[in-house]
Amino acid sequence: MTAHDVARLLPGVSALRDLCRSMAVLEAVLSPGWESRYHSFDASWSPGEEMASMRDGSGDEYSIVFSAAGAYIRGFDHEAVMSPYGDDGPWPGVLDSVPEVFRHCVEEPAFCDKDGMPVVTACLWREAGDDRWRAGEIEYPDGGSDPDGAAYLFGLLVEPSAEAFRGFAEGYYEVPVDLDAVRHVYALRPLTRAVVTALNADLTLEDLAEDLAASRYPSATG
Repeated sequence: MTAHDVARLLPGVSALRDLCRSMAVLEAVLSPGWESRYHSFDASWSPGEEMASMRDGSGDEYSIVFSAAGAYIRGFDHEAVMSPYGDDGPWPGVLDSVPEVFRHCVEEPAFCDKDGMPVVTACLWREAGDDRWRAGEIEYPDGGSDPDGAAYLFGLLVEPSAEAFRGFAEGYYEVPVDLDAVRHVYALRPLTRAVVTALNADLTLEDLAEDLAASRYPSATG
């Protein structure tokens, strides 16, 4: 799988944003300590922009910037054949076709290394009103099934099911994860004390106030 395969499988921008918010809230419940979470969401990342992010703690990550212009996705797999550190720059074609409306994301310091080089192996974008996700014109290297890391990085985004998230979470956190609770959050139903307790009996709804605000996720009192 490559970024081009991911482009065919991703949900629309609105649905992807909701999915990212749900995953961020679920991880906030499962992992109260932010530093150990995979997925996060910041609705106030910059003026007019929200950002979903993934960091696996081993150097692999993605960032998704949502705005009125659409959405921009940057992924980096540090072991990918197409790593920019293999040839002192992003793989040809990965960033060349990014439209002007998203060029500031390409140059965003948070997405670059200390020398200003974009840290990216896979990139996708979708402008507002577009009917599909797009990726650049890329000649992929021979051999290997995941040259840009897209299969690993975006697996939960192209399989947006509660069952897929539960499988990930049980493997990563090594705890049982209540499927009905995951389905509740994936449906963006207001978070309740009962759902929080089903996922983490040591946490309260009130403990999650900042995370819910960051994700603009609804909460209830019951």
